[in-house]
Amino acid sequence: MPLPARLHRRTLPLAAVALAVSVLAGSAQADTPSPADPTLAADLDAILANPVMAGDETGVQVVDLGSGKVVYQHQADAYLTPASTMKTITSAAALDLLGPDYEFTTEVRTTGTRKGSVLNGDLVLKGGGDPSLLPQDLEDLAAKVAAAGITKVNGRVLADGSRYDNVPLGQGWAWDDEPYSYSPQISGLTIATDSEYVMDTVKVTVTPGKEGEAAKVSLFPAEAPMKFSGQITTGAAGSAQSADVQRERALNVLALTGSVPAGGAPASFLATVEDPTRYTGQVFAGALARHGVTVGKGVTAATGRETSKALAGHDSRPLAELMPPLLKLSNNGIAEHLTKEMGKVKGGQGSWAAGVNQVGGFLKANGLADPAGRQVDGSGLSRYDLVTAGKMTGLLKVAAGKPWFKSWYDALPIAGNPARMVGGTLAARMQGTAATNNVHAKTGSMSGVDNISGYATAPDGRKLAFTVLVNNYAGPRPRAVLDAIAVRLAAGPAKAPSGKAPAQRIAPELAPSGRSAEVPTTRWEECETLGRC
Repeated sequence: MPLPARLHRRTLPLAAVALAVSVLAGSAQADTPSPADPTLAADLDAILANPVMAGDETGVQVVDLGSGKVVYQHQADAYLTPASTMKTITSAAALDLLGPDYEFTTEVRTTGTRKGSVLNGDLVLKGGGDPSLLPQDLEDLAAKVAAAGITKVNGRVLADGSRYDNVPLGQGWAWDDEPYSYSPQISGLTIATDSEYVMDTVKVTVTPGKEGEAAKVSLFPAEAPMKFSGQITTGAAGSAQSADVQRERALNVLALTGSVPAGGAPASFLATVEDPTRYTGQVFAGALARHGVTVGKGVTAATGRETSKALAGHDSRPLAELMPPLLKLSNNGIAEHLTKEMGKVKGGQGSWAAGVNQVGGFLKANGLADPAGRQVDGSGLSRYDLVTAGKMTGLLKVAAGKPWFKSWYDALPIAGNPARMVGGTLAARMQGTAATNNVHAKTGSMSGVDNISGYATAPDGRKLAFTVLVNNYAGPRPRAVLDAIAVRLAAGPAKAPSGKAPAQRIAPELAPSGRSAEVPTTRWEECETLGRC
């Protein structure tokens, strides 16, 4: 859905430079183009010379994975904002440090004593950092409580999110992003609404009534602690749908505006929820009630220091199976949970600082320590993050030699493939070109930033790793330039008919004007591409 101009990202103060620094991947080398594709440098130079790039800051690097040589680069050591391409670094570090089989465990524990079916104490819902916990998983845990013979809890449901620290939002995240599903609050205990694992959200469904009447507004999960202000009306049949649902800042209050047409389909929205730990506890309490377990004193936050005994548990899917929603759908919440989980497991503290330190250690151990960049979160949502094209491509080279590489490579968005869980953020891009079902790459976009980093297979079978980072554009989005580079890598040099001049090598989407289509500037492009604003 289009976003109003007042919600666009704002530029950050120079004081942002003072934030935490972490080590990122290595520097570019000055290599000559590979003889296997002697026109590559000229072709990519021509693409980058497009007028749409005037005034932009751009870093590019292409590496032949077979030889390990840099076959093209342009300002490969320039520090630029990675946006969601940062997820390649975070996910690779998590697979390496935690392992592809790593699982998150959510527990139900008891305090006090039990007498028959009565628990004279509390039920503790202890979060294990699971970024994929669903309402159905809480239903299953409630069923296990009932199956254990407990029908009455004289105490409370204690929601325990203490596995991670109490800092819910990352450094450099914009305050006006907070209501949107791509900017969730991070907790050791959180809940997602569906199998795409968009955590700390409530799904709001608006169903038309009769013309002139208020529309019906419902929540999933129903226990979400939301209140409403305003209303959404039902307009005439065939009228435009103008409904909107916006969470008021720092409150669990949803402002309802606009209308839906009579007889039209329901409209759905996602909104974040304040205090995901307590929210998850409330959903669990609702599940307990449905399974015949009554709780006497409601839901409150645990301290994390309670003495308790294990009663039941739920394990997440293995980490490797969480890679597709993370990378294909650019799930910010999963990336941040992985960051804090690395900090907790490897550094003893579930914080961004500890997690970023572990990512830096991974990069250093793999020879990717210099020059130093800056990382403050796991998703790239922060404007404080800085990387270089050389660093990103260095990470791609390292990943290609890891035992977990295939599952990670398959989890990257695949160009031109329209299936949501295959193409992801590249589903509608480069369709009908040599890049279709060839290029596997992570995108990263926010206002003034458009990036891509991944792999292409050349016609001769060579595997190429490439990164294109474009920052600080204020005019048309340079999307066509990024795609033209990826297509050129997949297609190889153009071949002219016998006896004729060489064919134009620049992708047709850049010709004849040399300008990509005007596209509204957005706060975080993937959310609109995927309908997750």
